[in-house]
Amino acid sequence: MKFGPVPLRVALGTIAAHSIRAAARPYGSRRDYKIAKGTELTADHIEDLEELGHQEIIVAQLEPGDVHEDAAALRLAQALVPDPEGQELRISGAGAGRVNLYARGAGVVRLDAAQVAAVNGIDPMITVATVPDYHRVDPDSMVATIKIISYAVPEAHLAQAVVAAKAAMRVLAPAFGTATLIETRITEEIPSDKGRAAMAGRLDRMGITLSPRVVKPHRTAEIASALRDAPGEVLLVLTGSATSDPQDVAPEALRMAGGEVTRFGMPVDPGNLLFLGHLGEKPVIGLPGCARSPALNGADWVLERVVCGLDVTSADIAAMGVGGLLKEIPTRPRPRRSAAE
Repeated sequence: MKFGPVPLRVALGTIAAHSIRAAARPYGSRRDYKIAKGTELTADHIEDLEELGHQEIIVAQLEPGDVHEDAAALRLAQALVPDPEGQELRISGAGAGRVNLYARGAGVVRLDAAQVAAVNGIDPMITVATVPDYHRVDPDSMVATIKIISYAVPEAHLAQAVVAAKAAMRVLAPAFGTATLIETRITEEIPSDKGRAAMAGRLDRMGITLSPRVVKPHRTAEIASALRDAPGEVLLVLTGSATSDPQDVAPEALRMAGGEVTRFGMPVDPGNLLFLGHLGEKPVIGLPGCARSPALNGADWVLERVVCGLDVTSADIAAMGVGGLLKEIPTRPRPRRSAAE
């Protein structure tokens, strides 16, 4: 692609590199009329520019082997999506060298960071920007934007990018439809429904229905019985007293029920006191107390992956520490800053 000033008389068919004022015989107010950057110049445009006294214009000129920005962005977007006609991602129209990708439904984004980096390393004019891996999305959330910075790119570079980008991104939809939340009480009083409401909101945005309320005394046998009887496909435990050890009441209840605890504790704050396991085929998440708030916490990261059918391992949770220092909650009894001083 050639770029730079050319005499107006030879600019026919080139692309205007900048918006520029022109006479506006067919367009309305002469004072307000501009030819927008990126416009392919026609004979009428040339005449309009001449009428206002322009003698040269800065343009982009495609050469053999170049691909126009819009066509290039669309091809790259189609390569990124494993099934452009499928149900996971929607490809927008192309304009000004940009195409966006949107989630069709709720879920979790999975992407290959190495592939995206490879695409961005081929030609600085070819760019892909995405949300992070494992990012939760709602219907019509934007998950990526593909932008061709220049007005055209070489076909050879685009072909490399298309190969590197092949099926690098997808959205995993929720794999379950129901969940049961087991709450415990440490007195005779029924706990506030604040925690249930927060969890119902988290599940609802993923299209998951919460079964009727279950509140049990904070004792191992009662929780174990509730776990065995729970109708939901995903089992959640929110205790009235914090789970502070792998042998504490709630993890022991899961073992008593015949299940397994695969991880206790996580390097995400707030959210440290989470445990994860399973009872048969049902995933079980022991929620930290911060899950009573709708604010983001470590339990969100685990819950979102689990309900989308991902096998969350102990190593996966260990890796959440980088980026795991989440927003401070002002009402927390012991703010981290003062506690450390």
